[in-house]
Amino acid sequence: MTHLKEGDKAPDFTSTDQHGNTINLKDYKGKKVVLYFYPKDNTPGCTTEACNFRDHYEELQEKGFEVIGVSADTEKKHSNFVEKFSLPFTLLADTEKEVINAYGVWGLKKFMGREYDGIHRETFVINEKGMIDKIITKVKNKEATKQILDLYA
Repeated sequence: MTHLKEGDKAPDFTSTDQHGNTINLKDYKGKKVVLYFYPKDNTPGCTTEACNFRDHYEELQEKGFEVIGVSADTEKKHSNFVEKFSLPFTLLADTEKEVINAYGVWGLKKFMGREYDGIHRETFVINEKGMIDKIITKVKNKEATKQILDLYA
C-alpha cells in the first residue's frame, strides 16, 4: 500500500494530539518512534491494537521507543478513547488526512464483499535520525508490540 520504503526519510508532519497540542515529528529526533496508523477509535481491532501498545508501553519505552497512533478521528474522539482505555501515548487527530496521505496508508479496502476507501493498518518504525527503519504492513492487533520488538531482538 505505502509508497515509502525502509531506508527512506520519514515524512515530517505537524498535527494535533488528543489534547489539542501541536505535535511535530522533528520533536522526536534522537528517539525511535513507533508511528502506527489505524482505522477508527473504539472499534474491536483498533482497541485491541491500542491496548496491546498500552500493556507493553513501559517495555517499549525501556527499549527507547515512543508510540504515536494516527487516525482520522477528532481530538474529542481520541480524548475519549485515551481516557476510556487509559492509553499512555499520543494519538494524532489527522482529520484532514495529511499525515495519512504522506505515509501512503489511505486507499481502497475490502471488507465483507464491500469496497471502500479507508486507512490501512500499518506501522512505521522511525529511527533516531528520522529515517524509516521498519514498515509492518501485516499488523497483528494482539501482537503489535511483539512484531516490533521481534524486529530488534
